[in-house]
Amino acid sequence: MTHWLDHSLVLASDYRVSHPERVGPLLERLDSALADVGAHHVLVYGSTTDPERVLVVIALHAREPLLDILRSRVFFEWFDAVGVDDIPAVFAGELLERLTTSPEPPATVPEVVVSTVTPVDDLAALRDHVNETGDDMRRAGVRRLSVFSALDDPLEVMMLLQIDDEEHAHHWLQYSELAAEWLTKAGVGAYPPVFVGRLQSLVRVDPRRP
Repeated sequence: MTHWLDHSLVLASDYRVSHPERVGPLLERLDSALADVGAHHVLVYGSTTDPERVLVVIALHAREPLLDILRSRVFFEWFDAVGVDDIPAVFAGELLERLTTSPEPPATVPEVVVSTVTPVDDLAALRDHVNETGDDMRRAGVRRLSVFSALDDPLEVMMLLQIDDEEHAHHWLQYSELAAEWLTKAGVGAYPPVFVGRLQSLVRVDPRRP
């Protein structure tokens, strides 16, 4: 991911809606409410495997306590407006480790991502494994890997893999022995549910907007 995540709190939610194309425009209209809770960027990804599934990643300056942010009206307005029946789980965490495997700087905003939220056995072992396997990741099409640790449970992590194209992303998921071996050695255990998607919209929140 990009440098503006370094000192940010990240909120991520993965859910299904009938009209995923409405999520980005709705969040743009909620710009002022997002600014109120300290958000500065919002990324919306549409699944390439499920046409009704989206991943929303919000980067924000942690000006308020986490519970106050999650209880903010902006989240309930957003979920109601896009037609979410059950409030989805929200991952809240901070950047733990980043690995860049491409010799060239990756795009500012990842176009294709693979994301998973999972418990791990040992954060130190995970960090070591991430840094030891850079060459293997690069050959598998992974340009950048960011690992976030949950605020309420440090042994729960979200991994975001920036992939060079969709073909490599689906290969990583369905056919790659490297993926299963990498996750096992990273202390993940059973292969967790994953999200594969392409960027739909990027909202840059203007804190000066009334």
